[in-house]
Amino acid sequence: MTPPPGWYPDPSAPHQERWWDGTAWTEHRRAPEAPGPAGTYPPGPAAYPPEPSTVPLYAGSGPGHPAPARARAVALTTAAAVLVAAVVAAAVLIRDDGGGETDARTPPVSSAPAADPASGNPTTPAPASSAPSADDPAVVEDQLNGITFPLPDGWVRPRNVSGADVVMTTDGTYRCPADGGVCRHGLVLSRTVTATAETSPEALAREDIEEAAESAYDHDVLDSKPFGGMTSHETVGSGPVAVAGRAGYYVRWRVTTAEGPGGYVQSMVFPSTVGTESPILVRYVFDAGEDGPPLTDMDLITKGIRPVGDADTGGGVGSGIGPSG
Repeated sequence: MTPPPGWYPDPSAPHQERWWDGTAWTEHRRAPEAPGPAGTYPPGPAAYPPEPSTVPLYAGSGPGHPAPARARAVALTTAAAVLVAAVVAAAVLIRDDGGGETDARTPPVSSAPAADPASGNPTTPAPASSAPSADDPAVVEDQLNGITFPLPDGWVRPRNVSGADVVMTTDGTYRCPADGGVCRHGLVLSRTVTATAETSPEALAREDIEEAAESAYDHDVLDSKPFGGMTSHETVGSGPVAVAGRAGYYVRWRVTTAEGPGGYVQSMVFPSTVGTESPILVRYVFDAGEDGPPLTDMDLITKGIRPVGDADTGGGVGSGIGPSG
């Protein structure tokens, strides 16, 4: 039912009252005022809300009988309080939702739950579903080096991983084949190259690849050997590569281990796009075998690296990654 004409809390400014003429909001506003004598209202710009001629009486009286002035005042005051509470709640929701001016045709509404048409019982609105973030649901940011990485299917942000430079891992873990520890089928890390006079991406990548292979498949930081040690390696790719619009270089090894299928390790270096353009090292560690991530993910991640805030930057010297082994 449409509320009768009267002063109600203004949906666009609940601290004041606005006149509802029974069909639409008018432009008349005022500071809230207390009701006058029983059954009367402060002057308004249009017809006052109708005053009921009858209200329910005290216990023992039948419906429809004229009520004493005090009873009418109590009933009107109670009804007004309920209506004001409902309208204020609705007004707050409207402000929170858009914060703008309310359409003059929008009547005061009640916050009470709607009734189920089949049973007549109130129904509880279903909770709103939380949509995924539109900011970057499939991108990982390396704030220190000012770059972002795409997050391919099957990859997640690091959880319970030692090393602050790990930017992503494959989803899930498995028992390492040699020592029964916890292993992951793939990880990618990013760090700034420091404590070296060398600045050539090629020289830095060739210098890093052996350490990358040993730390991934020979022995870990605790000097244990989750794969029984590295038995051999071969270079399966190397060359210039464009990363975030900069000329970089990569070297990729295929590693054989004493236990398990071994894996692929890649060291890639390119100049930073920020600050002093310090070299950035990105390492890829992918298990071989059917359980390891596809090698095409190395290409996908490399091509998707961007400077922070510049999703369209790409290209540069070099055209891609070499043989996938």
